[in-house]
Amino acid sequence: MRKTRIIVPCYNEAMRLNPKAFLDALDNNSDLSFLFVNDGSTDSTRQILTSLKDKNPAQVEIVNLEKNSGKAEAVRQGMLTSLLGAFDYIGYWDADLATPLDVIGDFSRLLEASGAEIVIGSRVRLLGRRIERNVLRHYFGRVFATCASILLNINIYDTQCGAKIFRNNEALRHVFGKPFKVAWTFDVEMLARFPIVMNVSPPEASSRWVEFPLLQWVDVKGSKLKWRDFFTGALEFCTLFYYLRTPACKTYEKYLGVPERA
Repeated sequence: MRKTRIIVPCYNEAMRLNPKAFLDALDNNSDLSFLFVNDGSTDSTRQILTSLKDKNPAQVEIVNLEKNSGKAEAVRQGMLTSLLGAFDYIGYWDADLATPLDVIGDFSRLLEASGAEIVIGSRVRLLGRRIERNVLRHYFGRVFATCASILLNINIYDTQCGAKIFRNNEALRHVFGKPFKVAWTFDVEMLARFPIVMNVSPPEASSRWVEFPLLQWVDVKGSKLKWRDFFTGALEFCTLFYYLRTPACKTYEKYLGVPERA
């Protein structure tokens, strides 16, 4: 197995964190490590994470952000820290473990066996799988995914699942090098950056991406996702359209540090 680092953004997750699950995952895989990004939590999240690190300091690292910056920036800060290490694969995972941790092994093996650059968890409702989502959220999610596919020019089923693992390479460094322009839909912006920094078409960039249909995904109580976030998402789509599909794309490429094309 190759060395895998998983970033876990945490904001006031004291009631939902399951330290035993993380420790068990580490006991079962010596090549796995977790980087918890405490995103300015005001509850006892920091203390729980410190206790978790004390129990396995070799495989647990913590980054404490002094103020709440949002998931996008928490993941980015975790990625910047992890890119300094000797990890073959780097990913991020939701702290509530809606996606079980044992899937990390499946993702890593798929990266290794297929030569894929990215493996993305996909919450597909199929027979024999346990995908439990609020019905209205599910249908709003399908509309969102369709819009994301059109915007990205990529056939993708689920951009928003909080379980993704990437091959550590130069493109990944560029993708996470600059803060995201959006917050709630940062996964979409993140995926859109890959073809830009690689100077290839979206279909070509995504030809080495794999969506992994999850066997289990359970909507955990206490989610910070609110109905107003869907309206925020719609506004953020407008922002992304501006940067990706208008002449402003040249400004955005410059922002990402992409050399000006002839």
